[in-house]
Amino acid sequence: MSSETTHIHAEGAEHEEHDTMTKGRIWKVFFILLGITCIEFIIALWLAPTYHWPSHWINPIYIVLTLFKAFYIVAYFMHLKFERIGLALAIIVPILFIIGLILVLTNESHYWIDLRL
Repeated sequence: MSSETTHIHAEGAEHEEHDTMTKGRIWKVFFILLGITCIEFIIALWLAPTYHWPSHWINPIYIVLTLFKAFYIVAYFMHLKFERIGLALAIIVPILFIIGLILVLTNESHYWIDLRL
């Protein structure tokens, strides 16, 4: 096989890898994101202010819904779902560490607030 055919084959394989993002899949992801956003608006504008649910339930639900939205955005619109596993792990692992750091710092801030009272 000549280098020219190898180059053409490599371009075709790369092009096929990103062809999996069809219009139908884009609309499906759009409606999933729209549904999650609607649920977040209902929580933020109706359930939280009227105290239908306690805030210690609302906050974790809101965080989980936001993480689902972040997953769909990163996976489909940034094409991370279609990348090789090494690149995906190189991006996902630091993000998980940052999320863990945020959770630890949030917990620590509550300790300092309680200490001042």
